[in-house]
Amino acid sequence: MKLVDTQIADVKIIEPAVFGDERGYFMETWSSEKFKEQGLDIDFVQDNHSRSPQGILRGMHYQIDNTQGKLVRVVTGKVFDVAVDIRKSSTTFGQWVGVELSDENHRMLWVPPGFAHGFYVMSEQADFLYKCTDIYAPQHERCIQWDDAEISIDWPLVDDKPPILSDKDKQGMTLSTAEVFN
Repeated sequence: MKLVDTQIADVKIIEPAVFGDERGYFMETWSSEKFKEQGLDIDFVQDNHSRSPQGILRGMHYQIDNTQGKLVRVVTGKVFDVAVDIRKSSTTFGQWVGVELSDENHRMLWVPPGFAHGFYVMSEQADFLYKCTDIYAPQHERCIQWDDAEISIDWPLVDDKPPILSDKDKQGMTLSTAEVFN
């Protein structure tokens, strides 16, 4: 397993060792011991799986209480995955990291607590897995606008078409008006 730094120190790209031959491939996607050796001592309590067609954008989500760290990966398809630092005390407050995750590159992204998270489906369809450090608590969920000009995420929209959003995501707040972390 290789840990790759991003422009925000707390957000990490994880490149697992992939062993393959004519029969297919094998990779270990989670090992508490190996992650601890890399400095990521994480306890997960919930796994989630979403399937979405091309053009869907889910995000930018976070929970103000029951704060979740997320280890995310794609098992089929390709997405552009984004983490935004929403910790006011951080020197990278309002900055974002965007990474392509796919069934071909096998990359994973560690999104620590204190970050808003979202992804955009670039392939025909994508299956997206999340390991979470706390339970889903809808009463504490918040959403920042995917296209907030203050954050200015450079989404790789297919054919420059606007993304498809849930009603909840259409109600996202701007970073300047959203409830964030200190």
